[in-house]
Amino acid sequence: MSKQWNIEKVRNIGISAHIDSGKTTLTERVLFYTGRIHAIHDVRGKDGVGAKMDSMELEKERGITIQSAATNVNWNDYDVNIIDTPGHVDFTIEVERSLRVLDGAILVLCGVAGVQSQSITVDRQMRRYKVPRIAFINKLDRAGANPFRVCDMLKEKLSHNAVLLQIPIGLEEKHEGVVDLVTMKAIYFEGEEGEKPLHKNIPEALQDQAKKYRLKMIEALSDFDDLLAEKFLNEEDPGEDEIKSAIRKTTLSLDITPVFMGSAFKNKGVQPVLDGVVDYLPNPSEVENKALDQMENEKEVLLSPTSDKPFVGLAFKLDDTRFGQLTYMRLYQGTVNKGDFIYNIRTGKKVKVPRIVYMHSDEMEDIEKASGGDIVAFFGIDCASGDTFCAEDVQYTMTSMFVPNAVISMAIAPKERSATGNFSKALQKFTREDPTFRVHRDEESAQTVISGMGELHLNIYIERMKREFKCEVDVGQPQVAYRETITKSVEYEYTHKKQTGGAGQFAKVVGTFNPLPVDEEKNYEFISKITGGRIPKEYIPAVDRGFQEQMKKGPLMGFPIVGIQAILSDGAYHDVDSSELAFKICAMAAFREHFSKAKPAVLEPIMKLEVSAPDEFQGNVIGQINQRRGMIKNTHSQNKFVTIEAEVPLAEMFNYSTELRSATQGKGEFTMEFARYSQVPRNIQEELIKQSTEKEKKEKKS
Repeated sequence: MSKQWNIEKVRNIGISAHIDSGKTTLTERVLFYTGRIHAIHDVRGKDGVGAKMDSMELEKERGITIQSAATNVNWNDYDVNIIDTPGHVDFTIEVERSLRVLDGAILVLCGVAGVQSQSITVDRQMRRYKVPRIAFINKLDRAGANPFRVCDMLKEKLSHNAVLLQIPIGLEEKHEGVVDLVTMKAIYFEGEEGEKPLHKNIPEALQDQAKKYRLKMIEALSDFDDLLAEKFLNEEDPGEDEIKSAIRKTTLSLDITPVFMGSAFKNKGVQPVLDGVVDYLPNPSEVENKALDQMENEKEVLLSPTSDKPFVGLAFKLDDTRFGQLTYMRLYQGTVNKGDFIYNIRTGKKVKVPRIVYMHSDEMEDIEKASGGDIVAFFGIDCASGDTFCAEDVQYTMTSMFVPNAVISMAIAPKERSATGNFSKALQKFTREDPTFRVHRDEESAQTVISGMGELHLNIYIERMKREFKCEVDVGQPQVAYRETITKSVEYEYTHKKQTGGAGQFAKVVGTFNPLPVDEEKNYEFISKITGGRIPKEYIPAVDRGFQEQMKKGPLMGFPIVGIQAILSDGAYHDVDSSELAFKICAMAAFREHFSKAKPAVLEPIMKLEVSAPDEFQGNVIGQINQRRGMIKNTHSQNKFVTIEAEVPLAEMFNYSTELRSATQGKGEFTMEFARYSQVPRNIQEELIKQSTEKEKKEKKS
């Protein structure tokens, strides 16, 4: 298959939201209205088919999205690449890797609950990659739905300049459609599946409200558009095209977030969202993408999705299929044909592209050629997630996505010795697919340890081992990923001398270790203040490497050390006996010796917890959180349901789901995500260190 390529008619979008806001349901309707599927299946469908984009058996059973799924649809002659991403925080890397390669997004919000904890995380990820977005307030058919309140929450909780482009025609069971404030028409959705949008006059009862909100919309746009500002001040009514042009401009500049609404489940409001995607979200040529030129000392290069430039693409997701490894690739520049040779910049290897496909969840469609700006999948290419591929004449690398640190670990082993081969294959596959899933061997206990973003994250992989690799495993107790740090500054001075037969070793380092605020993205800083050649330049990186090496395992509990600023201010060397190795050993010894003098402390992961339950169980829920060393941050009640926001140490959260269910007669729900690292209370720290020492002794004996 080959098609006419018009970059202005291409949109690469993601659909992201808090878990259970209706993302997959919305995607299912989009597929139906664009003719991609011919029947609608719901996420927890009674027909047992499940939503198209939830192709994994586990997704169908649990009614959640685990892996991001890609598809390509056509709407009014526009090619739209869509990635449906998971809402559960344990699969946050799926959202992260999708937003890294997308040009725009739809932020789905529940019309009842509004902005929830995961909405905040998704929004933070969109900001990290400067992704323009439109918002869709879903579930207006539900009791207690209030899109005006949700729009206010967008402004208050997420600091969005949210601008309503629609108002609802009725809410809850009376929800019939929406009023479009741009065209000033009422839109109803007729037909068995709401497939026929009908534009009619606005009902009399809504005329005044529509005029009021249209004026608010124009006023908000006037702050960024001179033409609309002039018309607004002169009380003139701008034309439809002028309003659309202003909305597009301000959405792309991230100055506003246009807000749509409806009920995907009841087939209302979906087609206007698709119109919004093509009208207001960017095409690939309107997004600035940069690469680093490895031939020019990592100089920044602006990429252009035109066919006359050398090919550049980023592998952002890997999937093992029965046909071999499938590599999802975002093309940023140039074109690639089936049979072309391209270069993996990380490995330096030349690879041939044997097959290019468009993905439609777990189905595929072969194409001969792909162009800059498109999202496709390649077969038969060996690479890792985040690798950049280029044509022969350039060596560009794209910056990879942000990968959060793991917060939980479990020791696992195959139940049957005969399954060892499959066990290894499964671990290799999962680590290639998912950068947040990590595997290491604990040398002291000789155990295989897996680490990830939460209990659900690891349990899904354990379940996948059983189903996909026929490998049952024994699972040890979940382990929290603690960290170690220092709480006060300390000056260090250390001389390393070693004299053996021939040349000896000599190095001296002097400086200060300071505590740094613990941050997901920056946990260590090295500053050299060496002047006058007190230490030769070529040895200074070795000091840095020595400190970092020593930080891998702290002396308190054997966990990595974080939050250190290491300043190197003085030192000494010997013309014959000094070397890079000598300075590295010296730095490691200096760190070991002075760490204990800087008031070391253990840090634990603190999770942001959001619990919702019927009002009558509020006391039980708060009591449980307090027992788990939790801090209540906020509570609000609505429609006889209370939502409690709190911060709780991860170590206290094991088996919480079972206890919450029993305390709320099965009616309570919760979501949890990593917030930050915080110092463990002194008494608990002492207990943890004691347990760690005892465990170490036992392991040494055995």
